Amino acid sequence: MKFLYKHGNHLVEPSLWPIITSFSIFGLLFNLALSSHGYIGNPIHVILSVITLFLSVVLWTRDVVIEGTYLGQHTLKVRKGLILGYILFLISEVMFFVGIFWAYIHSSMGPTVEIGSMWPPIDIASIGPLELPLFNTIILLSSGATITYSHHSLLANNYSGAVNGLLITVLLAVLFLICQFIEYKYATFTISDGVYGSCFFLGTGWHGMHVIIGTLFLTACLLRMVNYHFTSTHHVGYECTIFLWHVVDVVWLVLYVLFYFWGS
Repeated sequence: MKFLYKHGNHLVEPSLWPIITSFSIFGLLFNLALSSHGYIGNPIHVILSVITLFLSVVLWTRDVVIEGTYLGQHTLKVRKGLILGYILFLISEVMFFVGIFWAYIHSSMGPTVEIGSMWPPIDIASIGPLELPLFNTIILLSSGATITYSHHSLLANNYSGAVNGLLITVLLAVLFLICQFIEYKYATFTISDGVYGSCFFLGTGWHGMHVIIGTLFLTACLLRMVNYHFTSTHHVGYECTIFLWHVVDVVWLVLYVLFYFWGS
């Protein structure tokens, strides 16, 4: 413990959760690939993989919360390292979206003969920017404002404002996902409809996946905040979630301009 105190780092105890989570992700992707190609007709394998992954992540998160909140092992140096690592992870995610946007712009600037030499391609009725996507944009930007209010309330030791702002953010996130599902349900094209459908559903779907993960993070932060796990000076998990949510907001703005304005 003296050595731990001198260098200020957290020496993590041996844990089975990383390898269990890795095998769970592998099993989920493997079973999804087999199911999508018709080699497995029963979805029970996919369901079991999802349950295993969910439980391993929850239990792993529980251990991290115990280490940082109850055991006090997340020192200032550790917190700075966690935030820096998470920022680098978010940068890698942004680069992934940059690749999707690049493919979309490249295809739209020089549409080939196979798709009618026009953009959107012939026989594809694109989704207009003033329809449901505009409402979704308002919802997501509003959620960015409410989570900022919650964060500033926490910094000011206003726990009721922090909880209420975070609760509204979670509700807005769920409403966004519902609207995105409705848009997918009534879209007149699919992911198999050429490069337009592939880029559109890959971009919006991957963004929707980030919204789902962010909503789970926000819900976990809400439960922790209700139980007074966060203070004005120690809330790394919440701060990282806020970073993710602002990235989701900015990416959606770019996606909205490209896919709905430029794309239509």
